[in-house]
Amino acid sequence: MCVSVTTFRVTDPDPNAVDNGNVLGLRFEVMSHARFLKPYFVMLNRPYTRNKALRVHRHTIPASIPLSGLAARYLPAPKRGNEDEQRDEGRDAKGQQDLPRFVRTLRRELVRFHNRTAVIGDLRDVTITKRDPNTSMVPEADDAAVASIQAADAEAKQVSIEWTDGRAGRLVMNDDGEIVKMVVQAEQGRDRRTVRGFLGGATRVEE
Repeated sequence: MCVSVTTFRVTDPDPNAVDNGNVLGLRFEVMSHARFLKPYFVMLNRPYTRNKALRVHRHTIPASIPLSGLAARYLPAPKRGNEDEQRDEGRDAKGQQDLPRFVRTLRRELVRFHNRTAVIGDLRDVTITKRDPNTSMVPEADDAAVASIQAADAEAKQVSIEWTDGRAGRLVMNDDGEIVKMVVQAEQGRDRRTVRGFLGGATRVEE
């Protein structure tokens, strides 16, 4: 997984735009499985009077990425009433803005997110029983095969797994794809044997 970042400047055509319409753009290009995905954009402007602090103006980052939290941490807004005292670029009452760190952290979050979604897709491809293209039914001999694997949340940290015999499981991983927990429910209750067989001692989903 690779994410490259480029910056560019554009002008907001809105005649009422702040800072004379000056906008700093960030372009995040994601490459997965040797092909580029649709890029993500973050637009920053300077809406504060006599202060050069930046603010996120527009973006196309997925809702699963904590962009607002990253902006609050690395691009804090000036405290009201103190803008005249905070003349240094990016300086405000809450602390120093750190645009490079904001970009690096956001890039890392995008890499992690796409790594998790890619791993779930790969797991689905190698695990699910190949069905007869002429029917939606799984052969009777495969009644214990995995029928469905898909992300169960927007952040792709939880994986829903269903078997053709009715068992259902949930696998939870952390930001970096390490397995935190897996639970499988069968008719008779929790099925720890299936969990052990499915994981096979792996500590990461891609294993």
